Amino acid sequence: MPIEVKICGIRDAEGMDATVAAGADFLGFVFFPPSPRAIAPAEAAALSARHAGGPVRVGLFVDPTDDDIAATLATVPLGLIQLHGEETPARAAAIRARFGLPVMKAIGVAAAADLDVVDTFAPVVDRFLFDAKPPPGGPLPGGNAQPFEWRLMAGRAIPRPWLLAGGLTAGNVAEAIRTAGAPGVDVSSGVERARGVKDGGLVRAFVAAARSTPDRTDAPTGDDTDRPG
Repeated sequence: MPIEVKICGIRDAEGMDATVAAGADFLGFVFFPPSPRAIAPAEAAALSARHAGGPVRVGLFVDPTDDDIAATLATVPLGLIQLHGEETPARAAAIRARFGLPVMKAIGVAAAADLDVVDTFAPVVDRFLFDAKPPPGGPLPGGNAQPFEWRLMAGRAIPRPWLLAGGLTAGNVAEAIRTAGAPGVDVSSGVERARGVKDGGLVRAFVAAARSTPDRTDAPTGDDTDRPG
């Protein structure tokens, strides 16, 4: 299947328009105030309204309450909820059941043992995102422009569709896909000209580079509406 691409941390018209024009599969809005890429739901709604179609709109949340998610969804329609905090499998299942949307769980990776949680989350989420584990005490759970060892993913049977993240750029994404065997990739800082500011040219270059790699034929099939279990 073709390599999937997610552009995360969209905050302005240039980033929004470039992501749509480049043909990305997913477009991420960060609803986590400490992030330099954070956006208010009303601003995300206005950007999303610039294009009737295009990528699946993803809302990134970090340990959200139900009220956090409900208030956001009341303002901006989303097609996928990304959980990027310390959420448990039970919490992920509850969010998925409450809001009727597919859920993608982000897993921080620094060593092979960090992947052991995949089996506990797989029955209750629709997708995974594997990102570099932040440094101890770091303020952000992701988006730190740091890669992890891609070989940790090579040959692993991940039972849900997944994206590789962490330190990706147009210059290294093809190598990352080949090394990790990734069916999809996620980028934020790697397509920015300044922290939190997307560059349209870098967005287009990243999508083109990711799509230049051979199609994956051994990745899990299905789309974001698939329900595991």
